[in-house]
Amino acid sequence: YKCSSEKAKSVVFGFLPILTWLPSYPLKQYLFGDIVSGISTGVMQLPQGLAYAMLAAVPPVFGLYSSFYPVLLYTFFGTSKHISIGTFAVISLMIGGVAVREAPDSMFAVNGTNASQVVDFEARDARRVEVVVALTTLVGIIQFVLGLLRFGFLAIYLTEPLVRGFTTAAAVHVSVSQIKYLLGVHTARFNGPLSVVYSLDAVFRNIASTNVVTLIIGLVCTVFLYFIKDLNERFKKKLPIPIPGEIIVVIVSTGISYGMVMSENYGVEVVGNIPTGLLPPKIPDFSVFPNLFPDAFAIAVVGFSIAISLAKTFALKHGYSVDGNQELIALGLCNFVSSFFHTFAVTASMSRSLVQESTGGHTEIAGLLASLLVLLVVVAIGFVFQPLPTTVLAAIIMVNLLGMFRQMKDIPALWRTSKIELAIWLVSFFASVLLGLDYGLVVAMGFAILTVIYRTQCPKNALLGQIPDTGLYFDVDEYEEAEECSGIKIFQSNTSIYFANSDLYVSALKAKTGIDPAQLLVARKSQLKYAKRDNGERKAVNHCSPVKKNAVDVELGVTREVVAGAKKQKDHVYTNGQMTENHAESESEDDFFLQRLTPIHTIVLDFTPVNFIDSVGAKTIKSVNILCWCCAGTLLSDLRTLKFFCEPVTPDLIFPTIHDAVLHCKHSRDVPVCPDVQ
Repeated sequence: YKCSSEKAKSVVFGFLPILTWLPSYPLKQYLFGDIVSGISTGVMQLPQGLAYAMLAAVPPVFGLYSSFYPVLLYTFFGTSKHISIGTFAVISLMIGGVAVREAPDSMFAVNGTNASQVVDFEARDARRVEVVVALTTLVGIIQFVLGLLRFGFLAIYLTEPLVRGFTTAAAVHVSVSQIKYLLGVHTARFNGPLSVVYSLDAVFRNIASTNVVTLIIGLVCTVFLYFIKDLNERFKKKLPIPIPGEIIVVIVSTGISYGMVMSENYGVEVVGNIPTGLLPPKIPDFSVFPNLFPDAFAIAVVGFSIAISLAKTFALKHGYSVDGNQELIALGLCNFVSSFFHTFAVTASMSRSLVQESTGGHTEIAGLLASLLVLLVVVAIGFVFQPLPTTVLAAIIMVNLLGMFRQMKDIPALWRTSKIELAIWLVSFFASVLLGLDYGLVVAMGFAILTVIYRTQCPKNALLGQIPDTGLYFDVDEYEEAEECSGIKIFQSNTSIYFANSDLYVSALKAKTGIDPAQLLVARKSQLKYAKRDNGERKAVNHCSPVKKNAVDVELGVTREVVAGAKKQKDHVYTNGQMTENHAESESEDDFFLQRLTPIHTIVLDFTPVNFIDSVGAKTIKSVNILCWCCAGTLLSDLRTLKFFCEPVTPDLIFPTIHDAVLHCKHSRDVPVCPDVQ
């Protein structure tokens, strides 16, 4: 480890990416676009912050805090120029599940009874905020440590079908959780396996108590927001900035609710108290950490996966790069530092990021301006939103989920392209819907890993043939011009060889070639034994009677020289039934009997698709005899490490290409080509 000024500068600039672009920030080119983008994103961030706080099971004002502190911090530590950090439906729902589990309504029932369903909501909300803040602290610590340990690659284990199935399932959970707000009914919030079923059952049991005014407001807002979203999508190239439908709905509905005193006159549930100003920092409750660690790890990984996928998408589109490890550090710092100021865990939002990019945002300055707009509302005019009906926030949430529900279109597309990825999508979706997001994610990741094992257990096996007059070899079943080499079988399997599939590899080799090398070797040794005995008896007879005559061994299919003195002596050697008359007295016993056991004298294994081989796989493959090998240099070094090269396998049987192995087999004098297979 060496320290130098250049290295220290590189470390500082890597930890604070803002130092690399802010000094050269082009004011004339970027400032106006960043201002417009920041205002547009901030206007969208306000209602979403209020709405997603409901999903996180905390009062709405904490959604505003979570829309300010983390966004401000990401400006300094983030590497993506276009993603909008803040509240997000999926993460908020996962957080809310933990909060409800750790602080259920039953813990705060007045007089210790549930008969009247009287709950101390103030004490319950205070405890849930403590749990959520502690959870966010732990999420930040996990992300920060993973970033320092260079675990930015972690997101690759959450494959795209898994993430899309998971987020679609999360959209189902969110939608079901918002039905009660749209109808204005009061039900308990459920968490864990079958929570969707229990929530729907509770809503339908209380549907008779639906507040008609609340339902009308919710439906009108939903239709209006859907219309505005569709309008923005249709005319996005003509509109300078998207129509801010969400803030329009919030302002209008707040004004109507305030003017008509809907909370008192019609029983419409409203946001309620929103304190003006920022709360002082507070140390989280560390005593609940042990209970929250599994949930924190899941939220940390899912949050990072969503953020990095969006960041890479925009980086590829605009021609810059993002650092996965630094993104982990940035998200970790955003969550950890902000948790001391009463926020809940955040990640990148797909809808806001699209708005930030489409309205002309060029750098993180747009996010900074959006956070300042939220700060202005919190400090100055937060109390204005107190009469806002919660059904409006539910409408905002459900309309923003339309993009996730469109992911259902993946099913027919994956059916046509990849059945395994379709299975991952479906397992991720149904497991997350039925078991809950936490258990569903674990099941989905486990299933995705099993599909990798399945692929190694069921690889594509092929016999290769040569394209005439070339050194190219292809699958004889797929290419008509590919012809098998005389006396040679070339076997290829596109999988690595290890303890779980080594026996399957050998079985596939036997099935494809139609030859069992082990049995062939046993038969060969047996024939050599009889050949030596016959040769000794023949020499003894030759000394006694030199007169010889030719006879045809019909079972062997070859012409043999039989000594006259040996009257009924015959060698019964079974071959493939073909007749040959070629025999030279000078042939070795090995060659003579080998070429009559089978017309195939050599099996070539193509190891070029093999990425690795373990000791079990090496021992299993070594048991297969009469072979030549073709493998890459990296695998060759692994074989040397495994002490693979000792009798009967020697390095001179290894070749860099299939063609080299075939040429060696054809021209080798040690293993002659069968004369009847040419």
